Amino acid sequence: MALIVQTMSAVTIACTMGLVIAWRLAVVMIAVQPIIIVCFYTRRVLLKSMSQKAIKAQGETSKLAAEAVSNLRTITAFSSQDRILKMLEMAQEGPRRESIRQSWFAGIGLGTSQSLTTCTWALDFWYGSKLISQGYITAKALFETFMILVSTGRVIADAGSMTSDLSKGSEAVESVFAVLDRYTTIEPEDLDGYNPEMISGHVELCDIDFAYPARPNVMIFRAFSLKIEEGKSTALVGQSGSGKSTIIGLIERFYDPIEGSVKIDGRDIRSYRLRSLRKHIALVSQEPSLFAGSIRENIAYGASDKMDESQIIEAAIAANAHEFISGLKDGYNTWCGDRGLQLSGGQKQRIAIARAILKNPTILLLDEATSALDSQAEKTVQEALERIMVGRTSVVVAHRLSTIQNCDQIAVLDKGKVVEKGTHQSLLAKGPSGAYFSLVSLQRRSHNTSENI
Repeated sequence: MALIVQTMSAVTIACTMGLVIAWRLAVVMIAVQPIIIVCFYTRRVLLKSMSQKAIKAQGETSKLAAEAVSNLRTITAFSSQDRILKMLEMAQEGPRRESIRQSWFAGIGLGTSQSLTTCTWALDFWYGSKLISQGYITAKALFETFMILVSTGRVIADAGSMTSDLSKGSEAVESVFAVLDRYTTIEPEDLDGYNPEMISGHVELCDIDFAYPARPNVMIFRAFSLKIEEGKSTALVGQSGSGKSTIIGLIERFYDPIEGSVKIDGRDIRSYRLRSLRKHIALVSQEPSLFAGSIRENIAYGASDKMDESQIIEAAIAANAHEFISGLKDGYNTWCGDRGLQLSGGQKQRIAIARAILKNPTILLLDEATSALDSQAEKTVQEALERIMVGRTSVVVAHRLSTIQNCDQIAVLDKGKVVEKGTHQSLLAKGPSGAYFSLVSLQRRSHNTSENI
């Protein structure tokens, strides 16, 4: 906008001043002004495109050189220096030909524009000198008019060469306003929504049809139903892609079903004030998100501001995290680093569990909480999970079936449907014909094979 205003005001003022000072000369200069503008524009665009093409042509060479430097030890170990130099020479062939071709275009284009600019200036001075000799204008008026209108041509040419930037800018502004004007279908602060002080934690998925917005043609669930009893633990098992993590997302209301409803305490989840409902729900995922701050801040994240030091320590003890935290140099003030890079996978997982314990949720969602851990860390984390699951409505997604044997209910999913449901013992009692029995047998065989290896 600043560029447009600057250009329009410069053109208006320059033409007005030129016509006031020496209108005869100004008319001629305005008539040849398009040639001057085209010449300046050509030079700007040619130089800009030459620079961009040169950078693009050199991209492959730069990439090869960077890889050679970063892998210097490997190249030296295999004595491949000569081979790399030959590859570099071959990569330079394209940029060399491109540079020669550009030099011809640049020479002709820039030379022509420069000559035309000189010719138009010569015309202006010739006509101005005729007017001076005839007494119509003074030499001062000639130079004033010339400088005003020539500099205006340069301003117009500069603005013209930035048309692509202007279009990009307008597109960027449109995208920003599109985001600002977008209406969210899931409003987290619906003031008319139900705001419960406490919930019992009974969850029910009723006749759900669901597909992810990014893949609307791939239906995950069709007429899917599942009851999760309050105060009890329910495990979801099955092959990858069967819809286990999708159930977690629907309970958290990260998505709304196409058809059907998700109910908590018999009330459709869409009727709740979402932020208030999520205060009673905690999620521990496979890759816990830790923030760049201290361990204390990460444990207290999401809990109320009234939490004191003793409550944070109690949560850490319950999550089997207090011992390793106390062994650190700065204890609870230890910096976690960006995304928790200073801590191991098991340590991050236990901090995430401590965060969930401190929140004291009614509904606890565990999405592959131990799948990325080694056996020792898994045992420690599993002990912490079993401790906090007591008396809560817990939904556990797991591939390792050894971690969900003690759950009150196990639901086996296959292609978006519940094919079996029951306790660990009752499902195993179905024998080889049962889906759960097959999963357990498969994992036992793979475990025995890995141990033999």
